[in-house]
Amino acid sequence: MPESTRVEDFLRRSAAAYGGKTAVIAGGRRLTYAELDSLSDRLAATLQAQGVERNDRVLIFMDNGWEAAVSIYAVLKAGAVFVPINPSTKAERLGFVMRNCRARAILTQARLQPVVSAAAINAPSLRFIIAAGAGQTTSDVTSFETCIATPASPEPHGGTDEDLAHLIYTSGSTGEPKGVMMTHRNVEAAASSITTYLGSRADDIVLSALPLAFGYGLYQLIMAVRIGATLVLEKSFAFPQAIFETMRTERATALPLVPTMTALILQMKDLQPGALPDLRYITSAAAPLPPDHIRRLRALFPNVRLYSMYGQTECMRGTYLPPEELEHRPESVGIAIPGTEAFIVDEQGKRVDPDTIGELVIRGPHVMQGYWEDEEATARALRPGRNASERELHTGDLFRADADGFLYFVSRKDDIIKTRGEKVAPKQVETVLHACPGVAEALVIGVDDPILGKAVHALVVRSDASLTEREIIRHCARHLEDFMVPKSVEFRVSLPRTDSGKTSRRLAAKSMEATS
Repeated sequence: MPESTRVEDFLRRSAAAYGGKTAVIAGGRRLTYAELDSLSDRLAATLQAQGVERNDRVLIFMDNGWEAAVSIYAVLKAGAVFVPINPSTKAERLGFVMRNCRARAILTQARLQPVVSAAAINAPSLRFIIAAGAGQTTSDVTSFETCIATPASPEPHGGTDEDLAHLIYTSGSTGEPKGVMMTHRNVEAAASSITTYLGSRADDIVLSALPLAFGYGLYQLIMAVRIGATLVLEKSFAFPQAIFETMRTERATALPLVPTMTALILQMKDLQPGALPDLRYITSAAAPLPPDHIRRLRALFPNVRLYSMYGQTECMRGTYLPPEELEHRPESVGIAIPGTEAFIVDEQGKRVDPDTIGELVIRGPHVMQGYWEDEEATARALRPGRNASERELHTGDLFRADADGFLYFVSRKDDIIKTRGEKVAPKQVETVLHACPGVAEALVIGVDDPILGKAVHALVVRSDASLTEREIIRHCARHLEDFMVPKSVEFRVSLPRTDSGKTSRRLAAKSMEATS
């Protein structure tokens, strides 16, 4: 019989092969594969005893930590669907998710119970709460520690790899968040493809400060467990020097980053090349890295393979740039990940020629099943493919491809700024801004202008406090066409971000409206 592709079986197989090996390191706790397998069995048995059944939705509302890792596999072993929620989420949004997916239970932490209680008031489907660090059991809350104290095994649930494995709620550019549905088969396809092009190994030690509620962070756990590697979980990247010390102590070989983290690393004054001697590869996703940041990262980590990638929650990963291509195409996000296809179409859905801008389409077994109970949004994103049973993901992102087929992100469709009758892609301006000495981070948006219609406005975080607006505009004027040069520059301590840490034009525009 073919090997199971259910995600919980990744853990069972690794526990059988690497039982005494460290699987997860978090907050001073080290779990071996045998312990992660046993503890998740115990919690899964409790979930079933409390009434959780196959395909029920269970929220995981926790910090990055070993309890979250145990919870993810416990929900899957119970036959249910896990729904990871960022611990910074407020009660209103948490309550929406509870009601929207009709959550049966929530796994959380004692410090987050006030938020859970406020959110649960109008969530009739929620039957029980399990909280870590809650101390004694109450009528409303079951102790996580009690649930994992006694050996137990979950009952067989009869699930298949076509069942949903997880729902991840996207921030969405407008309106309420949407639940992205991924089956066990989708998860296996994505994890298999990514570990293939990364050349992931069982002896890898991956340090991740990305939230487990964020697809990029979640898959660090899923992929590590799938191949028998070790995952070091950190709650944040706020103190990169401490992170690097942990990496040296644990001899980390892999570091997943988003552009925000890269900006913090590049601001470290005393970081010398070769500071992480065991590091084998770095990955970057969430948003394309500016070429200047790529150049500086490569100088700091000269013997490390750097993977620039593109993805969406709706497919987890879409493209990657082979590290050997960085020298020749630093602005590219590469080619389709193994076993998938990525191509560009025009407004009529026809494939375009090289160097023609159009919408990126992703095709493959890693593409989502759709948005939870939102047929209209699903129909916009998933459209009929070349095979009768297939649907392809229309990403809503504008791309172009060069003559060799390498892909370049241009903009979100709705981010294009129309000014002076011209179209400006914010990323192109941001690339120039990031190359300006003294700029740590930059975000470009369009603001209303009575003459131009929209004016290009730059939000900038400085690494040099003496840098002026005039100097930035002059720098841009040397490298951009006149209509692309920012009309104004606003200095900020930090840029608006989504829960996943990605800079957000929508939040930036809202903050501008609120202060106008």
